[in-house]
Amino acid sequence: MLDLIDTHCHIHFPDYELDPEEVIANASQLGVTKLLCVGCTLEDSKLAIKMASKHENIWATIGLHPHEAKEYVRNNVKLADFHDLAASPRVVAIGEAGLDYHYNHSPREDQIKLLRFQLDIAVEHKLPLIFHVREAFEDFWQIFDEYKDIRGVVHSFSSTKQNVSEVLKRGLYVGINGIMTFTKNADQLAAAKAIPLNKLLLETDSPYLTPTPYRGTVNEPKRVVSVAEFLSDLRGESLEQLAHATTANAKNLFGI
Repeated sequence: MLDLIDTHCHIHFPDYELDPEEVIANASQLGVTKLLCVGCTLEDSKLAIKMASKHENIWATIGLHPHEAKEYVRNNVKLADFHDLAASPRVVAIGEAGLDYHYNHSPREDQIKLLRFQLDIAVEHKLPLIFHVREAFEDFWQIFDEYKDIRGVVHSFSSTKQNVSEVLKRGLYVGINGIMTFTKNADQLAAAKAIPLNKLLLETDSPYLTPTPYRGTVNEPKRVVSVAEFLSDLRGESLEQLAHATTANAKNLFGI
């Protein structure tokens, strides 16, 4: 059986439509043996920790998504509460943190402040980061390069080979999910092929981005198998080789 890790899911969200306990069991039966529940707000970061505390094969990340920046940057009480979560033994990373200039749900200035806040916490606690970057790489790299010894992954990567090069130049990992199974963008597929195997991570982003051929259903961690199968075919690597490498990468980055 394969041994896979879903490095990015949100099955702890209060509005997740499936039974998380069944979802965890279903994933395990298909060889998805470890999960990272990723926070996007203060509240669901706490829920991620709660879920991880109940399952030995689940870990939590705490994050404040760039969409939420305007709700946090001027609220020192919430920022302090978030800061304290990083000391939890079940927390293995900070994120989702980053910049999203596609939707601009929060002003760019607020997004940048919140990204810096989370970078500072990661440095303080020596934790890797999970980055969300959409149509904002120019600003993101300028900020990133001000910090030293930052480890992490650019999650849900759907950009170009040029940005793969920028990611690799900084020693980061690249997270690939179901987007690659249904994209028609040749540049995105070329980028997925260009990622070195020792820098590749697999994820689902459940409940979002359900891979082909399951489009139209709620995504869940077991679907990371479909992502792995697609990438194996796209990249010309055996499924076993890809599973072994990506699992080793996840263990190395997150210490799980």
